[in-house]
Amino acid sequence: MSAAGRPIDSIVMKLAIVTTHPIQYNAPWFRMLAAESKHSLKVFYTWEQSQANEKFDPGFNKTISWDIPLLEGYDYTFVKNVSAAPGSHHFKGVDNPTLIAEIKNWGAEAVMVIGWPFKSHLACMRYFKGKIPVLFRGDSTMLDEQPGFKRLLRRLFLKYIYSNIDYALYVGTNNKQYFLSHGVKESKLCYVPHAIDNKRFTENSKEDSKAASEWRARLGISNDDFVILYAGKIEEKKNVRYMLKLAGILTDSKFRFVIVGNGPIENAIKQEASTDKRIIFIDFQNQLKMPLVYRLSDVFILPSKGPGETWGLALNEAMACEKPVIASNKVGGAIDLIRGNGVIIDPDDVTDAAKYINTLEGDKNKLVHAGLESKAIVKDFSFQQIVNNITLLLNKISLA
Repeated sequence: MSAAGRPIDSIVMKLAIVTTHPIQYNAPWFRMLAAESKHSLKVFYTWEQSQANEKFDPGFNKTISWDIPLLEGYDYTFVKNVSAAPGSHHFKGVDNPTLIAEIKNWGAEAVMVIGWPFKSHLACMRYFKGKIPVLFRGDSTMLDEQPGFKRLLRRLFLKYIYSNIDYALYVGTNNKQYFLSHGVKESKLCYVPHAIDNKRFTENSKEDSKAASEWRARLGISNDDFVILYAGKIEEKKNVRYMLKLAGILTDSKFRFVIVGNGPIENAIKQEASTDKRIIFIDFQNQLKMPLVYRLSDVFILPSKGPGETWGLALNEAMACEKPVIASNKVGGAIDLIRGNGVIIDPDDVTDAAKYINTLEGDKNKLVHAGLESKAIVKDFSFQQIVNNITLLLNKISLA
């Protein structure tokens, strides 16, 4: 029985989720939470202009429209956004005068805010603090912090920001340390890992592997070649030039370097790589094609130098496809995802990455084992675990 005298199973909470726009890494667990939890939810999308499922992504330097359903299986609304320059790239890009009233009118008994650096999100946190439980989900780390007075001021400012929440949903080790360092008590932390749709990347593995093999052949890549893959935005923080530096060390013709994506420095990278025919560029590929993209490779690399590579969900995707992974120490999720299935490297030094790649190329058993370990590790980073842990937290709150 609960403290109020009601059976625990009869307690149902209404959770309002506040987030900017539909994305492929959240919509599936929204759907699962709505279907599997006794608690009810409604998602309040604050970047109203994103509802057309088409937006310009400066990181890819092109307009993106995702090819998987993002608005099915859960209750949602797009809240009127009156910003003169709408978008999720700046604080004033999300300005929703009716957001708080809409959440109240729906009868929310708890609110989860995803990301605070938006005018209406911060206002929502401040308003509901002390009225109903405020949950916060973000994935920031301190990996890009620089010592000095500005760091001290930022720490003080963020401690104020997080004084407006009751629970922080942390995604991994670096994110947990970030919250602890900004005044959130351990007892107010709930582990809600970053995840991708593992099933979508694994359920058709044989067919996807066959299609990827045929794609490799069309690209002029033989079965004996060893492919190092980068997939993502071609922008400075992703450190895509690291691939060119690797190619400069791994000079054997058997090594092929595949770079998938688009972005603001794409033309410059292509020009710099033009003399090495082993480096292959492929345009941005949408979600349904990504299981094939990762299977083009023997190893996946995410050499980001930051700032702002708070997790690196491409690692999850590559690991679900049974690929060894290499990531820089500026990638927030590397410490949680990489064990015997890869290496963590310095984004300015290609030596360790080249050594690891040579080891994998020379030992096919180690290559296979590392891939299988990747798949085993990433199983623990799932939408199901997100749903389970949020449900447990809501159960705890309902009994308080």
